[in-house]
Amino acid sequence: MSRYAEVIVLARDAEEVMEPLTRPVPEREWQQCFTRVDDSVFAGTGPGSQECYAWVVQFTRHNWQGLLVHLASLPWPDPHSVQVLVRDEEDDCFGLWMLYDGKLTEVSLPRTSRRIAPDISITGTLSRTDRG
Repeated sequence: MSRYAEVIVLARDAEEVMEPLTRPVPEREWQQCFTRVDDSVFAGTGPGSQECYAWVVQFTRHNWQGLLVHLASLPWPDPHSVQVLVRDEEDDCFGLWMLYDGKLTEVSLPRTSRRIAPDISITGTLSRTDRG
């Protein structure tokens, strides 16, 4: 199935935790790798600092089923800072997922509605309810 989904992970002091997800691992269900986004992207200068709080990936197939569970299982140094933004091809906007009680749980966003649709999307489709 040819689909895309974009995932952004934001987390403080998580360079070591996220590093394995920046390289291919044949045993993983998904083969796309996260790209580290450091502060040089925002400043437009040099190589950036050692600290990184953001990682991005675009999945090009409907093959990232276990990603949210995998991310939830990682030993985050600051679990309260972990935010995962997911936008599937059919979504109107990014959905926000945060760690609560050791699980990544979607946070309700005002004026949005999620429709579960496993045949279309892993997370369902997120629609804006305030469209004219």
